[in-house]
Amino acid sequence: MSLDRRTRIEQMRKADRARDRRNVVLAIGLSVAVVAGLVGFGTYMLLEKSEAADKKETAAVQDAKAAAADKEKLAAEPIKGLKTWDAKKLTRNHVTTTVTYPMKPPVGGDHNPVWMNCDGEVYKKAIPDMSAVHSLEHGSVWVTYTDKASDADVAKLADRVGRTPYSLMSPYQDQAGTIVLSAWGNQVTVDSADDRRVDQFFAKFVQGAQTPEPGASCTGGQGAQ
Repeated sequence: MSLDRRTRIEQMRKADRARDRRNVVLAIGLSVAVVAGLVGFGTYMLLEKSEAADKKETAAVQDAKAAAADKEKLAAEPIKGLKTWDAKKLTRNHVTTTVTYPMKPPVGGDHNPVWMNCDGEVYKKAIPDMSAVHSLEHGSVWVTYTDKASDADVAKLADRVGRTPYSLMSPYQDQAGTIVLSAWGNQVTVDSADDRRVDQFFAKFVQGAQTPEPGASCTGGQGAQ
């Protein structure tokens, strides 16, 4: 092999090695760029998600504050046609003998030792007065209706009760009005489920100031028969 040929071969090898180094450098640079891009995109997505979560949390807090303000406003409004009984005269003994109440539905008095479950319970059949009164003692609102109530009103009231802890609902044929809302020592008859007094009554009396035993359980009692 001549010197010139060896020189050319050596030059070609050097060129190949140089090209390989450039390719390695390019590959490394490309990899770094890809990784940097992925890291940047991941960081961007995390920031976007974090910002979205912060906005959602802020909106939830604002909604809760607005709801609390609305409830406070409703609770402060006078309820037209509200009937009240002196809480001091409503006895609270636990008894097993039958109690005859002076009002229907009853709003207080001696009652069964076991309450009706009232964690948003909607009963399809009539429930015992004496157990329902115990639920009122725990701060519940009891919604009752006769067979004269429209299906639409019954459905709306059931939806309201179903999403409201410390409330219960049942049919009650012996009451004077078509729809009646009762709390301990308080009662109102309304014209329909859309009557503003429904919102007022719930806002004022669900775990309201009238409650003899605030915070007492609404579960673990008597359920549907």
